[in-house]
Amino acid sequence: MTPWLRRSRPRTPAPTLPSRDTSTATTRVDLHELTPDTGVFLGHCAALHLTFFEQLSHAVANAPRVAEKDALAEAAATTLARYRGLVAEMGRLKLDPAAVMEPHLAGVQEFERRTMGADWHEQVASAHVAIGFLTDFWIRLGAGLPRESRDRVEAVLAQGDLERPLHAIIERAIAANPRLSSRLALWCRRLVGDTMLQARSALALHADRSRDEEQIEPVFTELIAEHTRRLDRLGLTA
Repeated sequence: MTPWLRRSRPRTPAPTLPSRDTSTATTRVDLHELTPDTGVFLGHCAALHLTFFEQLSHAVANAPRVAEKDALAEAAATTLARYRGLVAEMGRLKLDPAAVMEPHLAGVQEFERRTMGADWHEQVASAHVAIGFLTDFWIRLGAGLPRESRDRVEAVLAQGDLERPLHAIIERAIAANPRLSSRLALWCRRLVGDTMLQARSALALHADRSRDEEQIEPVFTELIAEHTRRLDRLGLTA
């Protein structure tokens, strides 16, 4: 897979974010009508988690201090545990992991290339945004899986805490160099467009796209709102 050490190509602005709403929805909207076949779901989600693990492993190798290496190693271990959990579910369903993951690798690698960041700080910020956004997305998409698989997949995606160690790294970096704040805020904003496209690529869309959009729009509104809160907790402007 493409390493994070190379510089990214010129960046394009992400779509304009909707205005913020500080209220929290009492009912989480899901995507059960757009959930793909279980094998397709597991293959795509596992391919992403394998890529997350590789990205975080590269970040560990290039971290400037032991504290950052330790936090990133913790996050990488969590993504690996989730990946193994998804592969275990494939085994229960007698699916070949390589066969169900292979169709998704090209798209996942392209997403990785577009969001790798120009330096180590942007790499960590990319992981924080992409993993957080896409974990929220895949949990919602999993609502349409058969009951037993749905419960196991949701438990797998809830393993560990990826936000805390990545948040702590970025927070310390900004405290040490406040000038990073505006640059990382802009970079995180630019990530949203590609991350949304990666999420949409997992949907099983129908011929009637207008009906699909009625279900997609409120989910992505929620996801962007949580993305905004994630950056607000870092003092960044989404």
